[in-house]
Amino acid sequence: MSYAISAALQTAIYQALSADADVTALVGTDIYDALPAGTVPSLYIALGPEKASDASDQTGRGARHDFTVSVVTDSAGFASAKAVAAAVSDALVDAPLMLSRGRLVSLRFHRAKAVRVSPGDERRIDLTFRARVDDD
Repeated sequence: MSYAISAALQTAIYQALSADADVTALVGTDIYDALPAGTVPSLYIALGPEKASDASDQTGRGARHDFTVSVVTDSAGFASAKAVAAAVSDALVDAPLMLSRGRLVSLRFHRAKAVRVSPGDERRIDLTFRARVDDD
C-alpha cells in the first residue's frame, strides 16, 4: 500500500471543485481544507476526513481512498445545501483528475448524510466519495 498519493488526490479534488462553473456559481471561492479565521461564509464546501486502504496487486502499489466533502450552510432548510451537493457530485464523479503523483483509476460517489447541526439552523451534507489510485 502507498499513502503517498493522498496529497496529490486532495489537491486535484480541490482544483476540480474550484474550476467547476456550477460549483463556483453556488459558493464562489468558499471551498476550504481548513476554515478561515473569523466569520465563516453562510454556505461553503469543506474537504474533510479520509480513510485509505490497500489496493495493491501484482502489477503495483495502489490504494482506495474514501474521502468526505461537506457542504455546510446556516440556512434554515436543506435546499441550498442540496443544490451545492449535487454540483459537487457532478463535478467529481468520474472526473478525469490529473494527479501530480500516481494515477486516478476511478472516482465514484459512495454515500451521503444530511444532518441538522445543533444548536441553531446549521445544516451539513457529508458526501463520501471513493477513489482508486495507483502509484505507478
